Amino acid sequence: MNPRFQFTLHATDGKARTGTIRMRRGDIRTPAFMPVGTAATVKAMKPETVRQTGADIILGNTYHLMLRPGAERVARLGGLHKFMNWDRPILTDSGGYQVMSLSDLRKITEEGVTFASHLDGSRHLLTPERSMEIQRLLGSDIVMAFDECPKIDQPRDKIARSMAMSMRWARRSRDGFDAGGDHAENAALFGIQQGALDEGLRQESADALRDIGFDGYAIGGLAVGEGQEAMFATLEFAPGQLPPDRPRYLMGVGKPDDLVGAVERGVDMFDCVLPTRSGRNGQAFTWSGPLNLRNARHAEDSAPLHARCTCPVCATYSRAYLHHLIRSGEMLGAMLLTEHNLSFYQQLMQGMRDAIAGQRFAAFAADFRRDYLAR
Repeated sequence: MNPRFQFTLHATDGKARTGTIRMRRGDIRTPAFMPVGTAATVKAMKPETVRQTGADIILGNTYHLMLRPGAERVARLGGLHKFMNWDRPILTDSGGYQVMSLSDLRKITEEGVTFASHLDGSRHLLTPERSMEIQRLLGSDIVMAFDECPKIDQPRDKIARSMAMSMRWARRSRDGFDAGGDHAENAALFGIQQGALDEGLRQESADALRDIGFDGYAIGGLAVGEGQEAMFATLEFAPGQLPPDRPRYLMGVGKPDDLVGAVERGVDMFDCVLPTRSGRNGQAFTWSGPLNLRNARHAEDSAPLHARCTCPVCATYSRAYLHHLIRSGEMLGAMLLTEHNLSFYQQLMQGMRDAIAGQRFAAFAADFRRDYLAR
């Protein structure tokens, strides 16, 4: 049986939750971390290696794929899964965040966002309906509603107007998705809560999304410069405003200690470029905190990145060799550190799932923080 979308909670420990999302292309264990495959590739990784790290699902980027190679081309070539050789679930973002970040190259109206491509300056109009069409052409398993992500430091009235428009766009996204024929019958649609750091606005947003009805709900508008303390303060109430029987996805987060703190507050799904970007820049995440492999102190260190890590990189290569690769600018260094970082993130998620199931999440989180933040 390959249902369209089914979320089952297996256990809770405080606000922390563990469960399974069942979809026709496979199960997604939660809490889940989704590696980011922006342009139909998780940078420096083969798809089969991404899967071997423990990833159940990856993220693709609507904005980048609509510009190059183009959603229609991907559809003609059999869809994103076939195009990139990934047969597991794919979540695609709506393109909204990337378009909104082009502050000097875009104009927002009720219809949508007109923007200039960062590649060649060509003009495009991205609307809720077009975003749904692009994600359908890509063959996404989890489709994200189109929304606006305002700057966190704007006045409350501007945040409120932006949130209200995002909710109108959410309704149009729902209608556009439902018109997608076979794709809509086999995929899921997530709504995105907005409202910045304001509890009242986020409740209004959650109520509007609940009235429309979605398979899952994302917490948007965080990890945009507000800092961890403010993000956690918002997560004290935002997840609980969303339906408890649906997965909750915190977009664009984050550092390992961000993930632990967010799971502690009721979040189920995450994505972030940090483990792959850091790997390409010589940084490795470990249970004892991040390591800078460019540092000369690793030049003659025969130890693995971390003795507790079970990934193939730690089983095979020394810090000294990885230091040599990074300092030499060798491509293999970026590949191996990216593989390790994604493996570490998946080990962290598995550790949290096991701790929640065993009703020992508080102890797990305390031990993690003691070791990770001690550096």
